[in-house]
Amino acid sequence: MIRTRLALAALFLIALAGPAVGQGASRTYAVDGDCGGRSRTLVPMAPGYCLGRVWQRSDGEGPRMPRGLLELPEGDWLVTDLGSWDAGRGALWRMSPQPDGGVRWTRLMRGLSMPHTIARGPDGRIYLAEMSRILAFDPARPEAAVAVVDGLPDNRLHENRHPLSSFVFDSDGALLVNVGAPSDRCLTPAGVPNRDARGQCAESAEQAMVRRYAPEGRGRWSRTWTVYASGLRNSVALVRHSSGAVYQAENSVDLTTPDRPFDEINRLISGAHFGWPYCTDMSTALPGWTAAQARCGARSAPVSLLPPHAAPLAILYYDGTMFPELRGRMLMSWHGYRRAAGRVVAVETDASGAPLTDRRARYAIYPRGSLTYPVEVPAPRARVLTPGWSAQRGRHPQGSPAGMAVARDGSIWIADDRSAAILRIARD
Repeated sequence: MIRTRLALAALFLIALAGPAVGQGASRTYAVDGDCGGRSRTLVPMAPGYCLGRVWQRSDGEGPRMPRGLLELPEGDWLVTDLGSWDAGRGALWRMSPQPDGGVRWTRLMRGLSMPHTIARGPDGRIYLAEMSRILAFDPARPEAAVAVVDGLPDNRLHENRHPLSSFVFDSDGALLVNVGAPSDRCLTPAGVPNRDARGQCAESAEQAMVRRYAPEGRGRWSRTWTVYASGLRNSVALVRHSSGAVYQAENSVDLTTPDRPFDEINRLISGAHFGWPYCTDMSTALPGWTAAQARCGARSAPVSLLPPHAAPLAILYYDGTMFPELRGRMLMSWHGYRRAAGRVVAVETDASGAPLTDRRARYAIYPRGSLTYPVEVPAPRARVLTPGWSAQRGRHPQGSPAGMAVARDGSIWIADDRSAAILRIARD
């Protein structure tokens, strides 16, 4: 996924970082020096970039599992807090940076169920996705929040693997809402495909999709929905380009092998089916499904593959001024815990926002080295901004980037939920 020159630079920086240790070795980001006005972490970055520590939880107030980030006009930030993987433990916080470099936290909402995505809507209100509903509110009056979408499936983590909701506004104002798959691969307790009488997946036909809720005006959306795109295991990473194109970054199924299957970037087309739980990669039938049942050739193929188990959780287009070389690129956070994850990457795009791709490409892995994509499949032409974010004892944990946002000054803010930290990429 990286051009040869950039791949060599990234791997060189990873080698400089030294041997990796287990993720549990340390959750603390040690700091030394300055990174654009914030304490500089020791994470080796791509040349010209540094990673600053805005805040990290030790004791006291603040989110336990920060996920979504949204900057307010006065410079404060809204931060969604998953809290835990249990319903009713989440919160919404307001983070107020202080002149001395610290932050002050104010809890605006509590008792939320796995809040994740937060964004400003076309009407100026703030929208927040919980596990089973989407709220709209004015940050000055969070107590007056109203549900504009409710009745989403109540996916509990250990019963169903994809409990988080996410959304993006379409160009006509419709809400496109992620509803994750009810399981990893549609298997029975015995580990075989859970088939119906037709030989297809017998699980709920109302999940593993992106739904469309039509706008009704006056800040309201239809209570009924239509299927926008289906066959999508987990679409928490959604973005709409200014051209109108909608892209999704897919978290593929959890096979036991570290090098299969590959995650994906899909351009969502109304009515298309993207393969879950029958197909993965470009057109490979998953174990247990025959070619006739999978019908992979009739499914919509990804526009690009991503490294296996990268677990993309956020995707946005960079429109800031701090990094002119990133303008228009697709930024992605790779949250997964395996060797290809723990990265923030910037993917080159064309005028419609589509990722530019290469063939016969490679992707970097921790602690060092790289692996190849399958021959002749499209892989993103991307720059890794955080090539040395593997776990280093006494220096930093392996990165777990979840939510991202571009601040007004062009810096890139990141929520690391496993280490309870807010981080900031700035010009070195």
